[in-house]
Amino acid sequence: MLTLERAQELLATTTSEPHLIIHAKNVMAAMGGLAKHFGEDEAHWKAIGYLHDYDYEQHPEEHLDHTAEPLREAGLDEEEIRAILSHGYGLRNDVEPKTNLEKSLYTVDELTGIIQAAARMRPAGITDMEISSFMKKFKDKKFAAKCNRELIKGGCEMLGMEVKEVAAICIEAMREMADELGIGAKE
Repeated sequence: MLTLERAQELLATTTSEPHLIIHAKNVMAAMGGLAKHFGEDEAHWKAIGYLHDYDYEQHPEEHLDHTAEPLREAGLDEEEIRAILSHGYGLRNDVEPKTNLEKSLYTVDELTGIIQAAARMRPAGITDMEISSFMKKFKDKKFAAKCNRELIKGGCEMLGMEVKEVAAICIEAMREMADELGIGAKE
């Protein structure tokens, strides 16, 4: 089973850009929160979240096309590889998210981008961010405009949850790592 330590080792072989490392950590934190919500293995979900963009820096135009084989060779099992591939559903491939792990990764990949952007706008970062203020930013299509809100809504529907419910779980999980994510209170 993939561990966070192993995920960090693997991502370090393909990814060096600081913003991509922060994104990996954001997704890792959010996945941990959702694992806790669903009563699943938090450490495993975090590891999948951390490693999800394994080939992105090296192959941004062919993202996920260069993921399965290297991760298979690195010892990941087929379920773990499928989970990672599923976050590209409808965008880069046809690997439809089926499990809560896959649906969660599909959803939080984009959602954490909006949370991160909203937190950076606040003097106290994510530390005092309430779901109501986040939802205002979410509804403002000009804010963090590159984040695909329709995909997020679709992912939340797959999970049988409302956007604000998933966002609240992610915000809480990301808050626990605020300083490491660069979204703690500004000094």
